[in-house]
Amino acid sequence: MSALAREHNAINLAQGFPDFACSPRLIDLVEKAMRDGHNQYAPMPGIMALREQVAILAEQRYSAVYNPDTEVTIVPGATLGLYACISAVVKEDDEVIIVEPAYDSYIPAVEMNGGKAVFHKLRPPNYQIDWQEMRKLINYRTRMIIINTPHNPTGTILSAADMLKLEKLVEDTDILILSDEVYEHILFDGIEHQSVARFPKLARRSFIVGSFGKTYHTTGWKTGYVLAPENLTAALRKVYQYMAFAANTPIQHALAAYMQEGNAWEEVSPMYQKKRDLFRQMLKGGTFKLLPCQGTYFQLLAYDKLSQDGDVELARRWTIEAGIASVPVSVFYHDKTDHKVLRFCFAKTENTLEKAARALLAIQS
Repeated sequence: MSALAREHNAINLAQGFPDFACSPRLIDLVEKAMRDGHNQYAPMPGIMALREQVAILAEQRYSAVYNPDTEVTIVPGATLGLYACISAVVKEDDEVIIVEPAYDSYIPAVEMNGGKAVFHKLRPPNYQIDWQEMRKLINYRTRMIIINTPHNPTGTILSAADMLKLEKLVEDTDILILSDEVYEHILFDGIEHQSVARFPKLARRSFIVGSFGKTYHTTGWKTGYVLAPENLTAALRKVYQYMAFAANTPIQHALAAYMQEGNAWEEVSPMYQKKRDLFRQMLKGGTFKLLPCQGTYFQLLAYDKLSQDGDVELARRWTIEAGIASVPVSVFYHDKTDHKVLRFCFAKTENTLEKAARALLAIQS
């Protein structure tokens, strides 16, 4: 969709990336790290200063204690981190429960490691997990459950009650949890992020994947991290050392210094809430329905009152004819389930959002 947007000079609210600058201080710190000579391989698990900052933040936010030496790993992007976690523990014929709609790297990672993806489908408008239905998917082959909160593409979150139900679901089993928490600092309306790290019984069986790129508006830097207990981290690193070996050295030094200087992450949710609220306000009066958005920087629009076209067809047509690019939500389901819903990224400047809203309100079909 981004390529189609470029081809037709459309406003790109499809791919999830900000169109505004990161902190100038971060740029200065990367330059300083380079000039200070931090241009060779970093240690395989990441530089200790950054691992320490990740551990400090986990304790500060979630009252969770992770040893930065043996339980925190810096990786070249969250997607690689997710793949490494899956590769570390999923073997041939293992089953992995995936909550759909789902980020598109989960299924290939499972299948490339010989596993079988098993699906629990969420439905609009609220996209909530039915834990009783998920229980029916569990059997002796179930190796892992993958969760994502805040959730891409729907913008929903898992509550503390959800986490307790998950905890109950997996007790007395060997099932592992892979928790994709890359949007952990982007929640709205006073909602507090419920990381699996907050729940000791879950944390003991969980990989948690995070993203500096999402938090600090630097998606192109491809730097993330994995939190996991020592035994799972050891398994992860055995795989990761042959996938990339180490993440970018000067960027690690810059991020560590930036985190030491203050809690810039605290500014992220209020900033994105203003963008969400502005985008939703500008779209009032449109023929489509705005679905709830509790976190991430994605807003879903249901268009069934406007058109009965398939979402892939409509997303392409709106990009070409109306000059506004989105992502059809059906592509996040393995069987392309189509609820007539499109995803729009509001991680954009006010000017971009205003232009996008005008383009959307002008659409008649």
